Amino acid sequence: MPESPEQLAIEKEIQIQKDKFLNFFNGELPDTMELEFEGFYRRGFFVSKKRYAVIENEKIIAKGLELVRRDWAPIAKKTQEEILMAILKEGDVKKAEKIISKVLRKIKSGDIATKDLIIHTQITKNLDDYKQIGPHVIAAREIEAHGIKVGKGTIVQYIISKGKGSISQRAVPYEYSEGVEYDKEYYIENQLIPAVSRMMEPLGYDKNRLRELASTERQQSLDAFF
Repeated sequence: MPESPEQLAIEKEIQIQKDKFLNFFNGELPDTMELEFEGFYRRGFFVSKKRYAVIENEKIIAKGLELVRRDWAPIAKKTQEEILMAILKEGDVKKAEKIISKVLRKIKSGDIATKDLIIHTQITKNLDDYKQIGPHVIAAREIEAHGIKVGKGTIVQYIISKGKGSISQRAVPYEYSEGVEYDKEYYIENQLIPAVSRMMEPLGYDKNRLRELASTERQQSLDAFF
């Protein structure tokens, strides 16, 4: 949507005041220090000073959040980015709610592509040196069982399969995950809900309310028939 003349005038005035502030503030700093202008953002979401998301030119810029970390599954990262876009670009919380509802129902129905469930973790030492055996170590050992050496620096890709035992014991290397049923509960409770709750809890959606969204849209569509 094109910017209105009023919006353009406001932005111009902000730029003028920004330049005045920088000139004044930097004039008071030692020669070795300088305050720089990073950007102008209409909306932003701040979890902490090192964890935030802003929007610039219809692109989400994030730091410290799940969508920029490789140890979170794409389904969680993509959903977080979509709801941030709905909130920061459109200011539409209800749209964000519908996005979460749709993804929750897809996970529960088993309708998520395996590539969107992959978790990436780097091996930081020799496998025998790990005292705490996390899922990436289990997956790495499975890869080695297939004759492929896994060493320090290797990025292991794995999914969490349905079954008994701890989460770590159910880690399956992506390369050998064909036909494996993923753990729906894990991806809802350990991936999706934590990622979206950071954005939604300040807007009045606690984790229980987010879980309930899995059935909200279906219930609304059924209500239309009565």
